[in-house]
Amino acid sequence: MTRRQIVVSVTAVALLTWGGVSAFAHHSVAATYLVGKSVRVEGTLREFLWRNPHSFMKVEGADDKGEKFMWVIEGAAPNQLTESGLSQSTLRPGDRVIVTGIPGRIAEDHRMLLRTIERPSDGFKWVGPAANVQ
Repeated sequence: MTRRQIVVSVTAVALLTWGGVSAFAHHSVAATYLVGKSVRVEGTLREFLWRNPHSFMKVEGADDKGEKFMWVIEGAAPNQLTESGLSQSTLRPGDRVIVTGIPGRIAEDHRMLLRTIERPSDGFKWVGPAANVQ
């Protein structure tokens, strides 16, 4: 094996290994959520989990039939939230919120990917990275 073949082989293995790690660290939005659809929930924020790799909110709100459920809302990573103007203390349990997002594939799970969140009491509005997902 020539020196050039060794360099090309080592580079290829390094790129494949790095790419493989990256691929395992992320998942497709379309695998979990119904891209192209939208859901809106008005309710009370019960919990805000500010953590990596994704933040989560739990909002108690009604579905389109008026039945109350705990919605699990997946958001971006804390660094992305911070870069877009949201902090760990911006939203507090007990806040009345209006959330829009991409619904989960299993309707009974009451999940969504966060697009926007509003707090009508003070006019707070936030638009997240998933707002650009079509």
